[in-house]
Amino acid sequence: MKLSNLGLDDVRIDEEQNVYSGFLKLSRYKIRHALFEGGWSPQLEREAVYRVPSVGVLLYDPALDLVVLVEQFRIGPLLSNDDPWLLEVVAGISEADETLESVALREVKEEANCEVKALLPVSNFYVSPGATNERLMLYCGITDASKAGGCYGVEDEGEDIKVHVVPFAEAYAMVKDGRIANAPAVIALQWLKLHHQELQQYA
Repeated sequence: MKLSNLGLDDVRIDEEQNVYSGFLKLSRYKIRHALFEGGWSPQLEREAVYRVPSVGVLLYDPALDLVVLVEQFRIGPLLSNDDPWLLEVVAGISEADETLESVALREVKEEANCEVKALLPVSNFYVSPGATNERLMLYCGITDASKAGGCYGVEDEGEDIKVHVVPFAEAYAMVKDGRIANAPAVIALQWLKLHHQELQQYA
């Protein structure tokens, strides 16, 4: 339930300008919005990146209590002078006429070469609502991790992805000490911590 009564009807887009269209699409907006205590804001100028819906999948083997994570280069941490190779969950964006479930299964195969026995919803959230419309559907994919590993990715998309198989306890420790520091992986592993016992039914 919302805590305020403001919504879509309380925003006015006065101007929209396409700034850049490439791997990302960036637009500039001039907007006004209603204020909590009444009246309207001054005209605000904001930039935002437009993205189609995306998915993330934490691969988990309940029989062996292992998670499958992927490691790849990311430009964002590089710009903050951090290590740009991140441990993440499998992730990708939807293409035309794909359901989010089919995107999840396709990305699992492309990035980790794993099969999913069951796909369980975890959360559906805005990745960075101050900068993009991107919403990510996060799943837990039950898998057999006994033979997982190797390097994968779609060459035409410049992907160079290494698969890591990690005991769940170690992966969760990596969240606590900051070695895993990207939102989808953190959220997924915290969810797995909460639901760890009930997922043993899939062992």
